[in-house]
Amino acid sequence: MLTVLTALQKRFPAFNLILMIEYRFTDTGIHERRNKMKKFAALIAGVTALTLLAGCGGETNPSFNKETAAKIGDTGGLKLPLSDKNETIEWSVVSDHEDFNNSYVATKLREITGVDVQFRIVPAATAEEKLNVWIASKDLPDIIGNGFEITKANELARQGAFAAVEDYIDKLPNFKATFVDNKDNDWIFKSYAAGDGKLYGFYGYDWNRDVNTGATMYRKDIFDKHGLTMWNSPDEFYTVLKKLKELYPSSTPYTSKAKDDLFQTLGYSWGIVPFKPYYDETAKVWKYSDTDPAYKDMLDYMKKLYDEKLIDPEFLTNTQAAWTAKMTQPDKAFVTTDWIGRMDMFKEQATMVPDYDLRFGNPIGPKQTMKTLDQICWARYVANNDKAETAFKLLDFCLSPAGAELITMGIEGETYVLDEKGMAKYIEFPEGEKVDMSKLLQKYGMFTEGMYLKFDRRSIYFQFTEREQEAQDFAKDPSHMEPMDPILPFTAEEQKAVNDYMTKLDTAGREFASKYIVANETGESAWNAWIQKAESLGANEMVKIYNEAQKRYDAN
Repeated sequence: MLTVLTALQKRFPAFNLILMIEYRFTDTGIHERRNKMKKFAALIAGVTALTLLAGCGGETNPSFNKETAAKIGDTGGLKLPLSDKNETIEWSVVSDHEDFNNSYVATKLREITGVDVQFRIVPAATAEEKLNVWIASKDLPDIIGNGFEITKANELARQGAFAAVEDYIDKLPNFKATFVDNKDNDWIFKSYAAGDGKLYGFYGYDWNRDVNTGATMYRKDIFDKHGLTMWNSPDEFYTVLKKLKELYPSSTPYTSKAKDDLFQTLGYSWGIVPFKPYYDETAKVWKYSDTDPAYKDMLDYMKKLYDEKLIDPEFLTNTQAAWTAKMTQPDKAFVTTDWIGRMDMFKEQATMVPDYDLRFGNPIGPKQTMKTLDQICWARYVANNDKAETAFKLLDFCLSPAGAELITMGIEGETYVLDEKGMAKYIEFPEGEKVDMSKLLQKYGMFTEGMYLKFDRRSIYFQFTEREQEAQDFAKDPSHMEPMDPILPFTAEEQKAVNDYMTKLDTAGREFASKYIVANETGESAWNAWIQKAESLGANEMVKIYNEAQKRYDAN
């Protein structure tokens, strides 16, 4: 009796108050007090039994809710609750949703997993600064969700700050299925490993559209009006711009707001990656894009467009407002390169043009290819402490089909239902209201950066308009997409050298490209002078490092 009483006094301090009241406010005799004690003992025994029963039902996981857990789909083999301990996991995410800890997604995650997840909210504007402060003060959360530069992360990992994913791999069925069993993805263990050979980053997968940014789009209403057809080569693109300039002399047929990043976007369709080395799949070697003959061909082509006023003379300085105004007026610009959402956005903004119809167009360069968007979602890191296993399991849940569903759609019947096409219809919005990711983030906490590792392809992000679907259809043919270059692991010395070379070459390369087009520092003499300068800045040494790293990569 005393043992039970003592234990309950320690665990439930309120019992001390009950005992005090029992003895202080009774004036009955000893016999009656003994009877009361017998009744009180029965009460304590009953409470003890209830406590034990609660423990069996999840008292050690006070957040766990069997009913909520039963509503979700495939966990990929993870058993719920994720832990039999009453653990609190702190997880940093990037969000301007100040009350995210009380959001629908955060609440349901606790109920499903049985883990008391508390989110450390970081505004996007200060995310990098906050991370540096945490590192300096050694105040890292259990899970770092905001982006972390891999070299710095691996350096900290080797100092003991983070737990290695592969030490827990057998307890992470979704990560194992995605990156170990799937031989198309197991390269991450080579590319992203730290210097000790271990992988510390927990990566996500399958979160990107096939075509999203870097799309070339054209005014189909104008093309149709004048019997013009979409191009299939640089020559055809030049011809159609020339015709548009004749029809609309005051126009700039092709415009952009990307500034000098436009060189990179267009470079993929010439088979290069301006301002960086690129991997030549045919020759099986790395080359420096900015001294490659294909790059000169592209610059000469853009120079011709510029001289003939076929490309916007302000393409290197356009603000978004200026660019938007040109693209939404009736006859000022007809082709651009940007995010595919602009097609419908500009349609709504072009109030002066009832028939406005911006559509996805072929890439401009001779290869007619676009950049392949990476489906590997950046790494999250887990603190090396006694909660690491639970933290990894939380990440693994978010990588599961059920986790992707929760974070991008919620729970069926509560936040969404499936329509006749099997796509999510978010049911708590008024009929006819346009639902987008930002609204779902504010209302539910869905699509929060640092939390998601996989997107459900039934979610709003993959519900394409007719125009956007045409862009996705383009990617169905693999020949339309430029292969991804290998991601090479460098030694610390190599990485430092590459960073030094890249900093100098990037600045000089952007300046050269701009002057080549706009300032008439062009032609063979300018090109040869640039090659000499690039070599003096370490272009050849940098490429040599890449090729040596590639040899090690291939041999591993």
